[in-house]
Amino acid sequence: MKLSWIAVACALAYPSIALGEPNAPDAPALVPPKLVESVGPKYPEAKRASGEAASVALTLTIDRTGQVTDVAVAESAGAEFDEAAVNAARNLRFEPAQKNGEAVPAKIRYVFEFKLAPPSEPEPAPAPVAAVAAPAAAASSEPNAPAAAQAAEDEALDVEVQGEKPPREPTKHVLAAEEISRIPGTNGDAIRAIGNMPGVARPPGGDGMLIVRGSSPNDTAVFVDGTDIPMVYHFGGLSSVIPTEMLEKLDFYPGNFGPQYGRAMGGVVDVGVRSPRKDKLGGLLQFDLVDGRMLVEGPISKSTRFMLAGRRSWLDAWLGAALKDSGVGVTKAPVYYDYQAMVEHDFSRKTTLRLFAFGADDRFKLMINSPSSNDPAIGGDASQTTSFGRVQARVETRPSSNARISAQLSAGREGQHFSIGGLGFDLGLNSIGGRADARIQVSPALTAIAGLDFEYLSYDVTWKAPPNNFDSTQNSGPLFGRPMVELKGKGDVFRPAAYAMLELTPVANFKLFPGVRADYNSDTRGWTVDPRLGVRYDLHPGFPRTTLKGGVGLYHQPPQPYQSIEPFGTKGVGSPSAVHTSLGIEQEISRPLEFSIEGFYKDLHNLVVPVAAADQNSNGQSYQNIGSGRIYGSEFLLRFKPEGRFFGWVAYTLSRSERRDSNNSPMYIYDYDQTHILTALGSYKLGRGWQAGARFRYISGTPYTPVLGGVMDYDAGTYAPVNSANLNSGRTGAFHQLDLRVDKTWTFSAWKLSAYLDIQNTYLHQNPEGVSYNYNYSQSSALSGIPFLPIIGLRGEL
Repeated sequence: MKLSWIAVACALAYPSIALGEPNAPDAPALVPPKLVESVGPKYPEAKRASGEAASVALTLTIDRTGQVTDVAVAESAGAEFDEAAVNAARNLRFEPAQKNGEAVPAKIRYVFEFKLAPPSEPEPAPAPVAAVAAPAAAASSEPNAPAAAQAAEDEALDVEVQGEKPPREPTKHVLAAEEISRIPGTNGDAIRAIGNMPGVARPPGGDGMLIVRGSSPNDTAVFVDGTDIPMVYHFGGLSSVIPTEMLEKLDFYPGNFGPQYGRAMGGVVDVGVRSPRKDKLGGLLQFDLVDGRMLVEGPISKSTRFMLAGRRSWLDAWLGAALKDSGVGVTKAPVYYDYQAMVEHDFSRKTTLRLFAFGADDRFKLMINSPSSNDPAIGGDASQTTSFGRVQARVETRPSSNARISAQLSAGREGQHFSIGGLGFDLGLNSIGGRADARIQVSPALTAIAGLDFEYLSYDVTWKAPPNNFDSTQNSGPLFGRPMVELKGKGDVFRPAAYAMLELTPVANFKLFPGVRADYNSDTRGWTVDPRLGVRYDLHPGFPRTTLKGGVGLYHQPPQPYQSIEPFGTKGVGSPSAVHTSLGIEQEISRPLEFSIEGFYKDLHNLVVPVAAADQNSNGQSYQNIGSGRIYGSEFLLRFKPEGRFFGWVAYTLSRSERRDSNNSPMYIYDYDQTHILTALGSYKLGRGWQAGARFRYISGTPYTPVLGGVMDYDAGTYAPVNSANLNSGRTGAFHQLDLRVDKTWTFSAWKLSAYLDIQNTYLHQNPEGVSYNYNYSQSSALSGIPFLPIIGLRGEL
């Protein structure tokens, strides 16, 4: 760690020495891929009568063997020409790009020209024009142009899930943009597509949570370009807070993530927002039954560009009426908004500044006409508001081909409000965060990464509830008739951190990723140090590739503020921790087909657990680090990458999540355990702009603690439940559902129009979401989720 920090300090102080300026040794030799097997696309029959000429620009991803592993349309000429070009590009063969004589993956721009020959002449093969795109530079139009080859680790034109290029973590899954926008049941939302990957459980209906490998949703952190956000999904989980159209990459780490991420011991989602268009003004307008959205982007000048976007839901237009019919008086039906505004400026080809403001707002207000029969305190007005906003400034510079330095500073505010009857919760939170890191390739076998990050939080909280009810695990019966306690608190929290990591290649095809992270938490007044290690070894580096992967690491997470900060929490509560261990194998079966299997084990320590407080003047409970737990399982993924007309995969997770509230208490199944998670999906291009797909999911039910009966509480005038002594010994019925999606696209000379139908739960299965009891707890019934949800939408793009 010390040597890495010295390297970074030298890089910042003496860039001409560390970053390869003229006085430094020559930069590594970069050789672009060379075409060795050309394949011309077939001129579309549907266009033959018109005889029009066309040009399709593609972005090709080429692996270390020269195989084309992915194709994306960069400049479209219409659906028919695009499809012909993509199909031909997948059959091209290259000599791979080289860096210092070693083959490396690369992305290049490749152009197909379509032109029919005159009737008297034979039809020539379309002329391909290939070029390698350099960072922040236009692609050359000359064949085999000597532009600098760019390793795929630095630029991501696809939306990525899990990992970077090359991966610094044991596991890596990559989803192409066309897959994400066409997955049935997600309404084309990229972040919702995470729910189809191995290790991700299904949250209860109506909850926008991420449950990763059996951990609590609070254990998974979400970042937008390195800035943390408090929520990733809008109300009901129907849509994410950052639109898919703005994404450049989406990194999802279910475990064993590197030291650049901290303050989380479950998983991490890091959303990367793309740059605005530089060539011309563009945008989109989309409407469906869930929400409406717009996006406008384009150049302001040669070196400056902008992007504006916004979205509003239509839930209040139809859900409000449904709630009224069910007997609930609607004051304000659920509605959500989000907004994004960006300006980006190039100071040079190597240095870019980005200013980005974004946020979201969800709110609803109801009048419950009839109080709950189980608890008369649950009635009257009910309202909830969740909102956040962030302003971010980020500078990134690439002083040389082997170095990258980035820094960002953000400020934001978030608010939460909840009230029902006499219960209430209000939170106002101001935050300042920052991150700076440097990545330097010292040699072909060694890259050093080091950085700093911090967050400062200032909060103002009011909490009104009966004693022993500030934590959901302390629910001891009906609230009606119990005295209310109102707590107010103001304070702040400061959390600085530093991290360092190496990417080592001691021998060919073998990569080591050792790293360490150190965090300080002012609320716990303590330091934590987390060493981590990832390993990847290509047993067969060529095609078909076989890779062994593994990782082990320590992860600390600060306690929730209500657990550690007085008057809500207990002074002296420390940070819980988890040890992540994983081992797996990736195997390519054929060029589009691959299989992976991975086993994982998480050992949890010092979990924060509520206990009865000895001080009767307090809120009735305190917190201690006496809990423990374990999570273990295996994940399987069989995937057919986009190849021609079809893509799809089958993902299966078998896992167990268990907890213990003290050393002397028995182990029990945790609230977010789901034993079996199966997802099978596929999508097929039918031609003429039509595409259809289906997704099937089967998921084990949610654990719950059964109620054995009721005892009359004469003070409250209602029955109190008698819970089973065995926590979470019951489980709701299994969830299973079939979703369908159909898309149709019309391509015109200057714009595209798309229509889609996304149907969730096509066979109307009554999926259980919970258990409901009658007034004296003598009878129970299953609570069912939404039986059927069709979403029809239109989308226009410039």
